[in-house]
Amino acid sequence: MSDADRVRLLELLRTLSFERRRVVLASGRESDFYVDCKRTTLTAEGHVLVGRLLLERIRRLPPPVHGVGGLTLGADPIASAVATASFLELERWRGAGGKDVPPAPCDAFVVRKEPKGHGTGQWIEGRRTLPDGSRVAVIEDVVTTGGSAIKAIERCRLEQLQPIACLALVDRQEGGREAIEALGVPLYALFTRGDFLT
Repeated sequence: MSDADRVRLLELLRTLSFERRRVVLASGRESDFYVDCKRTTLTAEGHVLVGRLLLERIRRLPPPVHGVGGLTLGADPIASAVATASFLELERWRGAGGKDVPPAPCDAFVVRKEPKGHGTGQWIEGRRTLPDGSRVAVIEDVVTTGGSAIKAIERCRLEQLQPIACLALVDRQEGGREAIEALGVPLYALFTRGDFLT
């Protein structure tokens, strides 16, 4: 992992996304701090940094990883960033004359909270390029109880995709890791609560 990229992404998250205040989280729990990663992942710089750092982590998983996505909305910009970074990596390989095996692009997908209300009634957008059995990484912005990631993992399995890892920007270390890993899916987080509560 590029140390400079990691340091800069943490700086952006601390500046744009982190707040010390009382909030009710998506899990229903109360907290005295909040990390809204979308404030960072939707910036041009944050998008690029997230894509590079998580793609680097994905490349350390057993290949191949065909897709990356998670439960809408927090995972959407992150999956987009990783997919973009993977294609740019392939373009660099081609530009360098690519003599070895080309890096495989990771297509993004979006897991809906409920099935599409018209047309195909599908649960997962972006499924056309991910055939049954495709190995995927589930993405999460912030893990608290793991509820969103668990829904995405379960939906992927129902749709015949194979989640091999869950990647998060921030692990609040409040039981989510254990809940996700109880499904047989390892969690890798770029940052933890200790990176913010210093």
